[in-house]
Amino acid sequence: MSDEPVVQINDLTKQYGEFTALNGLSLQLERGRILGFIGPNGAGKTTTIKILVGLLRPTSGSASIAGFDCTRDAKKIKQVVGYMPDYVGTYDNMRVHEYLDFFGAAFNIPRKVRGARLEEVMQITGSYYMRDMFVESLSHGMRKRVGIARTLLHDPQVLIMDEPASGLDPKARIEIRQLLADLAQRGKTLIVSSHILPELSRICDVVAIIASGQLRAFGSLDQIMAQVRQRRVMEVQLTSGAKDRLDKAVQLINEHISDVTEVAISKSEQIVRFSTNCDDQMLVGLIGAIAVAEIGMVQFREVPMDLEDAFLKVTGAATSAAPSNEPDHE
Repeated sequence: MSDEPVVQINDLTKQYGEFTALNGLSLQLERGRILGFIGPNGAGKTTTIKILVGLLRPTSGSASIAGFDCTRDAKKIKQVVGYMPDYVGTYDNMRVHEYLDFFGAAFNIPRKVRGARLEEVMQITGSYYMRDMFVESLSHGMRKRVGIARTLLHDPQVLIMDEPASGLDPKARIEIRQLLADLAQRGKTLIVSSHILPELSRICDVVAIIASGQLRAFGSLDQIMAQVRQRRVMEVQLTSGAKDRLDKAVQLINEHISDVTEVAISKSEQIVRFSTNCDDQMLVGLIGAIAVAEIGMVQFREVPMDLEDAFLKVTGAATSAAPSNEPDHE
């Protein structure tokens, strides 16, 4: 893996008349990384992807992949980028190896080397056993693998994937996740757009959250959480018992923590949750007070924030103002 940026986006803007689909988007992605590209409907994801693959011209700004400008070098971009849409199209009465051979020819891969390349991408994607099966007979998960194999045929440096895990059962999702991680280990750079945020958080190195055409957060998962979460969420769990134990816990929290907000009580789980900006020393004092009170504390922990929480916090204000769909015309 290299620290060399392979994807560069600088102040990218796209307008459709008075509507701004992208507004000054800037980011860079290093080789061998997996970027989770997320946002609500109409956020600008599709517009960004179309510009990156050379299908759409920006109003202003620039984007380049592997040193090639996505607008001026559209033919070169098609050589260094592989794009897999959400829906993998098929042709009836074609076996998997025939299907891949057809696309290999479309990529101008010489016949002499095409057979070996087909074998290689089927081995990489775990689809070799399907080589003689008709494409239309494949399950959704099997088609995803074949779709990735098709995307790899011309050995692109960057893979852009739209919802690679959508519609898959849990086992197939795990397999696709492992495959994407393997591709990154092989030096491929991946841009993955998905609405399955828990799944995405397991594979991505960096995350870009976009809303209303603007980049709202960018960085590693830890960096995103630090940007978004301004208050710590703490949780105290007690052994099962009388309600007065929970009331006593709340009383102690208010006595020892000066800036408590958002106190929530779950009687069924015997949990008190609260928000604070206090430091660890103050929390240690609270833990000691709860222990002395002997109200049956089982656990005291900081509740981790996940990607879904971050997404909702970042996009919450912008979602209501965003259009339901991006224009799909230039």
